[in-house]
Amino acid sequence: MRTFESWARWLAFACVLATPWRGTAATLAGLAGSRADARLQGLVDAAVAEAGSRAGTNRIGADQIAVTLVDLAEPAAPKWAAHRGGEAIYPASVVKLFYLVAAHRWMEDGRLAETDEATRALRDMIVDSSNDATHHVVDLLTDTTSGPELAPDALAAWHARRNAVNRYFGSLGYAGINCNKKPWCEGPYGREVQAIRAFEPKRNLLTTDATARLMAEIALDRAVTPARCARMRGLLSRDISAPATPEDQVHGFVGSALRPGMKLWSKAGWTSQTRHDAALVELPGGRRVVLVVFTENHANDEGAIPRVARTVLERL
Repeated sequence: MRTFESWARWLAFACVLATPWRGTAATLAGLAGSRADARLQGLVDAAVAEAGSRAGTNRIGADQIAVTLVDLAEPAAPKWAAHRGGEAIYPASVVKLFYLVAAHRWMEDGRLAETDEATRALRDMIVDSSNDATHHVVDLLTDTTSGPELAPDALAAWHARRNAVNRYFGSLGYAGINCNKKPWCEGPYGREVQAIRAFEPKRNLLTTDATARLMAEIALDRAVTPARCARMRGLLSRDISAPATPEDQVHGFVGSALRPGMKLWSKAGWTSQTRHDAALVELPGGRRVVLVVFTENHANDEGAIPRVARTVLERL
């Protein structure tokens, strides 16, 4: 049985993960070989300025948006730039990207059985952004379930298991993130609420830097194995020519800024207060870029992220 001190160490670790990380001039959030680029920074700055130049409620303040751009033209030395890239922000459904990678890591290592139900849940979590599917995936990854309240010692043990995904990404140098909550439509209840009240941080958190790193590693076949990265890209692939639907993750996001001949892999997220997208875009000549945009307090502005994406992609 773990001692109180060991639980305290796990809590301290979770708090470190939730501390915003500003990155360095050398690498993007630990992305191997990456380096900051002045030209890309100019594109990001122009996109943020354009978002701030809008009139009325469509104006997005510089403190309401975070952007990270990665150019993968040189796979061994990706170039990047960011605006508020190290700010820890509630990610909505973008966190499902981290659960997807963790699940493939677990399966590759033999820690998680690759059953038909697990495969179906991963598909529904990413393709349809199903919260119910995500609940199943989180349970599989962390050996936990939702349910009635627990006694304090049992809750501490439950919470320690819930931090399995945090521990994995922390071991890889990811910082400023927290990935231990289920996304809810009408919940949470029971032990889920207990844990929110008892432990910090109280919500999932991601930075656009960390999210861009993960998307870049999926694109570059570094996230797990090349075969598993290809399978993940298969789930993330979006049809930019398909008709708009209320939940399609293309229209109102980066996909709305793409022209024919471009390709898109993405994971969007939105709530009543946030609108986010994490996208891998292939341009007609084959050049690939990762663009991650998080916006706060502009959830109903379906043109916000497309405007940012269009500013960046047209100038590329």
